[in-house]
Amino acid sequence: MEDIQHQQMGYDRAATMFAPDGHILQVEYAEKTIRLGSASIGIVCDNAVVIVSDRRKRDSLVVEESANKINEIDDHIICVSAGISSDARVLIDKARVLAQQHRITYDSEPSTESIVRDIADVKQQFTQYGGARPFGVSMMFAGFNGEPVLYTTDITGNYLRYKANAIGENDDAIKKLLREKYKEEMTSSEGIKLALEIFKEVQGDDFSVDRFDVGILSKGKIEKLSGKELE
Repeated sequence: MEDIQHQQMGYDRAATMFAPDGHILQVEYAEKTIRLGSASIGIVCDNAVVIVSDRRKRDSLVVEESANKINEIDDHIICVSAGISSDARVLIDKARVLAQQHRITYDSEPSTESIVRDIADVKQQFTQYGGARPFGVSMMFAGFNGEPVLYTTDITGNYLRYKANAIGENDDAIKKLLREKYKEEMTSSEGIKLALEIFKEVQGDDFSVDRFDVGILSKGKIEKLSGKELE
């Protein structure tokens, strides 16, 4: 009822307008967009980070490789997103440019957190200035700077480091299962198996190994698996 009242009063017309209860409604609407996107799970393992991404069932005419959401940012950073894919593509390109600029300027690889922070800054700007809507995408970055790390950025421009996390549809149910089943010092194979078991529990009859892509980031190596390779 309160949301309807705020809409009638026009508090949801701009990302620069606060509602009387302190909410920015355009940002909250964008957060709902993320939960319409396909889910991904990230897990920090013993000496690697794994990302398991659901690409959903797609048109049989689509080439599967073109639907892979796991993107390489640098040779030690990968990223997956949930929400509006076109928004994610713009931010992924931005992250790649930032990584290369750092290498050219400082002749060293950028830290994962520095890239995540810069992308989070861009997201924050679009919740503060008029004339543009917020980015409707949540992004999960896996990196390896001496140790495996996992970061997630949200709509508002916040970012946090995680041991394991999920973004996209059913993220609350997936996170609940992760809290129960996640163990530190898992191998990458155990991490992938855990993620697929959780997806199977959440998706039920809709579960199929063929619909998942996996990215494994270890020291100096990025490996991608999909479909029947996972069996």
